[in-house]
Amino acid sequence: MTSVFLVDDHTLFRAGVRAEIGAYVDVVGEAGSVDEGVAGILAVRPDVTVVDVHLPGGGGRAIIERVLADWPEAVFLALSVSDAAEDVVAVIRAGARGYVTKTIDAAQLADAIHRVQGGDAVFSPRLAGFVLDAFSGTGSGTAPADPELDQLSAREQEVMRLIARGYTYREVAAQLHLSIKTVESHVSAVLRKLQLSNRHELTAWATDRRLL
Repeated sequence: MTSVFLVDDHTLFRAGVRAEIGAYVDVVGEAGSVDEGVAGILAVRPDVTVVDVHLPGGGGRAIIERVLADWPEAVFLALSVSDAAEDVVAVIRAGARGYVTKTIDAAQLADAIHRVQGGDAVFSPRLAGFVLDAFSGTGSGTAPADPELDQLSAREQEVMRLIARGYTYREVAAQLHLSIKTVESHVSAVLRKLQLSNRHELTAWATDRRLL
């Protein structure tokens, strides 16, 4: 059975994934931070590591780069709430073999794990275009710079996209495993940095940049 290592900073989420995919794969370890993840992966040497993109200490990209430096044969599948182009491209450039979002169900996740183990590149349907654009011979190979967007932290960008899509603070909090108060703080920071007054202006700003 395929051995899998999980890296996600939310203990309950890891427990849920372990329970859901336990019938399909053998979960041999888990971690909640970059340093724990790197140490655990190199110690256990799983067939596939399922890693979140945003983690304390540098994120999934840091884990992938550090592990591959010591163990080039390691196989990674990114699993994230984020469907942002820059997140997808960053972890694929780092060496992940696939990227799926947390809307995926257990059977689909298990299938993605088995496929990346077998050498396939696996992406949620909406995300494949980002990768093709970034790595096509006709493109520049990098996402275009946006000074305004670059002001926002990775977490603020996640919150911004969900709010701009019409999610309530409570829905954003549930999806990102944050408190409502933390979401409110992130939204305030986003509006301040972008010099916007409300979520309607934020939606228009995000739409203009094709971030939704």
